[in-house]
Amino acid sequence: MSDLPKCPSCNSAYTYEDGGLYICPECAHEWSKDAAAEGTEQKHEVRDSVGNVLTDGDSVTVIKDLKVKGSSSVVKVGTKVKNIRLVDGDHDIDCKIDGIGAMSLKSEFVKKA
Repeated sequence: MSDLPKCPSCNSAYTYEDGGLYICPECAHEWSKDAAAEGTEQKHEVRDSVGNVLTDGDSVTVIKDLKVKGSSSVVKVGTKVKNIRLVDGDHDIDCKIDGIGAMSLKSEFVKKA
């Protein structure tokens, strides 16, 4: 049996090694050997406009009209966004909004629904 670490994302035992990375074939999560040696990956906490901690899969409500870059569309106040995904970067929420499509949002302009 292999002594490779389990996937930190889905806890799958079917990880494999590719160069300097470990890869999970079930959820496609990749992490470095250095992160596996440390034992845990450090994730930052994402909070909404009122301080609630957000997690993947949460539903949020937009608290301010947001112009969509490159379009004349506007995301109106009160728009409910379901099944968000947290990412690293300035815009820390990836989501799909009905009628507009895939977008990235800043957590400071949403509150947990």
